[in-house]
Amino acid sequence: MRSLAARLPEPASASAPRGDWGTVGRLLPYLWRYRWRVALALTFMVGAKLCNVGVPLLLKQLIDSLNLKPGQPEALMVVPLGLLLAYGALRLSTSLFAEARELIFAKATEGTSRSISLQVFRHLHDLSLRFHLERQTGGMTRDIERGTRAVHSLISYSLYSIVPTLIEVVLVLTLLGVKFDVWFAGITVAALVIYIGFTVVVTEWRTKFRKTLNELDSVAHSKAIDSLLNYETVKYFNNEAFEATRYDESLEKLRRAQLKSQRTLSMLNTGQQLIIASALVLMLWRATQGVVAGHMSLGDLVMVNAFMIQLYIPLNFLGVIYREIKQALTDIEKLFVLLDREREIADAPDAAELAVGGGSVVFDNVRFAYDPVRPILHGVSFEIPAGRKVAVVGPSGSGKSTLARLLYRFYDIDSGGIRIDGQDIRTVTQSSLRRAIGIVPQDTVLFNDTVAYNIAYGRPGAGQAEVEGAARAAHIHAFIAATPLGYDTMVGERGLKLSGGEKQRVAIARTLLKNPPILIFDEATSALDSTNERAIQAELESVGQNKTVLVIAHRLSTVVDAHEILVLEQGRIIERGRHDTLLARNGRYAEMWRLQQSAD
Repeated sequence: MRSLAARLPEPASASAPRGDWGTVGRLLPYLWRYRWRVALALTFMVGAKLCNVGVPLLLKQLIDSLNLKPGQPEALMVVPLGLLLAYGALRLSTSLFAEARELIFAKATEGTSRSISLQVFRHLHDLSLRFHLERQTGGMTRDIERGTRAVHSLISYSLYSIVPTLIEVVLVLTLLGVKFDVWFAGITVAALVIYIGFTVVVTEWRTKFRKTLNELDSVAHSKAIDSLLNYETVKYFNNEAFEATRYDESLEKLRRAQLKSQRTLSMLNTGQQLIIASALVLMLWRATQGVVAGHMSLGDLVMVNAFMIQLYIPLNFLGVIYREIKQALTDIEKLFVLLDREREIADAPDAAELAVGGGSVVFDNVRFAYDPVRPILHGVSFEIPAGRKVAVVGPSGSGKSTLARLLYRFYDIDSGGIRIDGQDIRTVTQSSLRRAIGIVPQDTVLFNDTVAYNIAYGRPGAGQAEVEGAARAAHIHAFIAATPLGYDTMVGERGLKLSGGEKQRVAIARTLLKNPPILIFDEATSALDSTNERAIQAELESVGQNKTVLVIAHRLSTVVDAHEILVLEQGRIIERGRHDTLLARNGRYAEMWRLQQSAD
């Protein structure tokens, strides 16, 4: 059997993996809008490096000026003092240029990160319901979090570490080559080549361990989130120890991967230190020979040493920086993979706004399957005339809720058509389609915010009086007013602080506030007691006046007033008609009615 995932569109990168340079190229357009800030930041960075390179030159002058002859006390006071002041000014200028660079470029870094995060967020909302039903929330949020952080890291390391180090290396090599013999430049270049080569080779080898580490981290995070989201289920079955064991197994795999990653990191760092230390020893040996031979001063020795220390500090972090850049590129690539995930349901290029007149709904020979080998609907046809109420009843798994999902266009049908006022819903924009429809779902999930926020979500911007009016219509105002915080009461994650009936009434109030021309009640009163059900049923009937209403119900007593009742079984309409007509026919509906009346 083909899995549901087999029908998911593959991300573009799955068929054509994007390399590191491809990822950088994908990132550049986001930075291009800040190109003037980038140019100014680079200017400040060059200024900082020029000041930094000037420091060893001043040190040389300072050391050499101290080699005074007897009888020159005034020089001792004036020359070194001026050089000391100049040294302090250069140090201060280096810091000022660096801070100016960070200040100028902060907007570019934060703006780029914000743009990508917002684009991913919007794109995830545009993806199909199928994607969201199959996703692992913990792992996906971890990927988004790492990807967003990686944008900061990549830009910061590139602009603040790699480019400045290259500039400083060029300046130092030029000075060493011009001022001294070619050996100084040769030793430096050789050390750099060996260092960079060693770092790249070992880091590339380590990348696979880092990827495994990230994957195991996402798996562990997903299991933890999944367990916490299902807290009540864990308690119902007394499975705290089982969940802890399952989580610990993931943590153990993660621990082993972290240890392996740390061992390879230690090997990388040791090799880098050996290369740098060897280069320092050779440079100082060469400089010492020059001082002994008399063609180099003591100040020259200090200057060479200072140059090497200044190069040593950024080079010491080059391995870390390269590793972080590689990891940042990997994390950003995962973010772009999400962006490349094709929308299963997309607006047609020429899609128009839905023009709702009366709001009639037609299902015309609709066939649909979540998986091709297991069809759900087999040629379903019916009409809900404008302002009328049609109910769909039937056993679980017959395809009742699928009708609501198809009308909302969470999925596209395999064949046939669904029309609203004569317009095929595949030819109109999804936004305008969903504005015209309101739904009270069977499984109500609320935002972790206040009661007022959750009701007002039906029409953002609604005033408090309108929110309270909708709550009264849904018979929940008295309950809300009786709580200490009233409409400011927090409902908890997924609304878990409220009972099932209270959540259902909040969902009804939210839909009433939206006030769309087409309404869907998918087991809208299933979580209510009989008293509240009768009261809200009467209110829903009043609200449904002059609106097109599709009721999906299990309790037949809630649909006796429907203009037409459809009996759906195994994806086919086997009976249709009004309540009295279906009872008189003594078929499947009458059988269901008798069973429910007997149970009541």
